[in-house]
Amino acid sequence: MAETATRRPHRRILLKLSGEALLGEADYGIDPAMLRRVAGEIREVMARGVQVAVVIGGGNIFRGAGLARAGMDRVTADHMGMLATVMNALALQDALESLGSWARVLSALRVQQVCEDYIRRRAVRHLEKNRCVIFAAGTGNPFFTTDTAAALRATEIGADLLIKATKVNGVYDDDPARNPDARRYRTLSFDKVLDDRLGVMDATAVVMCRDNNLPLRVFDLQNEGDLLRIVDGEDVGTLVANGL
Repeated sequence: MAETATRRPHRRILLKLSGEALLGEADYGIDPAMLRRVAGEIREVMARGVQVAVVIGGGNIFRGAGLARAGMDRVTADHMGMLATVMNALALQDALESLGSWARVLSALRVQQVCEDYIRRRAVRHLEKNRCVIFAAGTGNPFFTTDTAAALRATEIGADLLIKATKVNGVYDDDPARNPDARRYRTLSFDKVLDDRLGVMDATAVVMCRDNNLPLRVFDLQNEGDLLRIVDGEDVGTLVANGL
């Protein structure tokens, strides 16, 4: 009975972080204070017995799509963006380990001198040993976003929730920065996200979540403690799932 009473709503989660999430107060690169704060919250989630995987972007260093719009070859630009995610993943790994948590970086591109290659069974085994698994280099393919990588990896490892950290506390019917009357959704269906083009994640990622019945929770990373509240089952941000 005691085990049932203390069981968490989620056994295994995947947290999607943008590269910009690590900017904090900085204009470029990584803000050490923000990095430590994010690592600290992940550590607390792991201490609750929840297995944590992370997909991290690289927009604080290089954004492939932006480089391509500036005239660079899209494949080259996307590969540079993937390498930027490896740098962010290594930084997060170091921050977690400095706090006493075990972490492993698994890359979709082979960078064997600094991290492991992505192998699904290896990733699951690390999670079962209560190591935070940080997925780097997106899917390993150009033209795919880290949103799609997050949906793909979450499905592959059998996560029961995909959590996307953003700069606003959920999904709105309009841009809340421009429209103070924008309404926040508490719940949404994946079909409504696609039909109304709400821009929660790119369409490929949304369809993958929908077709694999993977619920998505969108929250504001700036609200300290919200990640823990989500893990504890509180109604934070916006829940996107089938049947809503």
